[in-house]
Amino acid sequence: MSTEDSLVIQEQPPFPRLADYRLIAFDMDSTLINIECVDEIADAVGKKAEVAAITEAAMQGIITDFKDSLRQRVALLAGVPESALQQIYDQRLQLNPGAETLVRACQQAGLKTLLVSGGFTFFTERIRERLGLDFTRSNQLEVQDGKLTGRILEQPWGDICDGQEKARTLLEVATLMGIAPQRCIAVGDGANDLKMMAEAGVSVAYHAKPTVRRQAMVAINAGGLDRLLEVLPA
Repeated sequence: MSTEDSLVIQEQPPFPRLADYRLIAFDMDSTLINIECVDEIADAVGKKAEVAAITEAAMQGIITDFKDSLRQRVALLAGVPESALQQIYDQRLQLNPGAETLVRACQQAGLKTLLVSGGFTFFTERIRERLGLDFTRSNQLEVQDGKLTGRILEQPWGDICDGQEKARTLLEVATLMGIAPQRCIAVGDGANDLKMMAEAGVSVAYHAKPTVRRQAMVAINAGGLDRLLEVLPA
């Protein structure tokens, strides 16, 4: 069933109300927030166009090895001052329309919130604090002498948070909560979100790439993230 083209329901969610779910997982870049952080960091060294082209190919699914594509992009960030990250957060990063409304509605309905991103801990931790999110997982940039080295640090769970790790994280948190994946909602926009979205009871594409829109149960093609509340009322 579909409503207007700006909000498409390709498959009815298994449960009718938001409070029937227990966990919602968000991608960050271009989903919960308005920018691709890696592209904006690259702008600090005049390499935004080069990095953005790789980002777009990865999100479209043209580049299928997300880990390799991220390593390529991060290598181009070598020498960027760490202070540039705070400037990006302060001056360029905004929550997408409806993001805070949807997060608050989920919290009030009793859902836990997960931010799982192929982006960077500098930003996910600040968004976590800003919105009061419960869990985050993302990649950590290496910094030496106040500058990015162009490398990503190993973390206890692994090296890079790619599509497989996003799906694994959703399932891990659901297991810790003692809930079935059908009680989870996953929201994303790019090809590296598809595995996570496939594991969840409800998959939501937000202003997403065509391949993601086609595979999602719900596609929000215009308006804010809070349009999900039209499908799953609080």
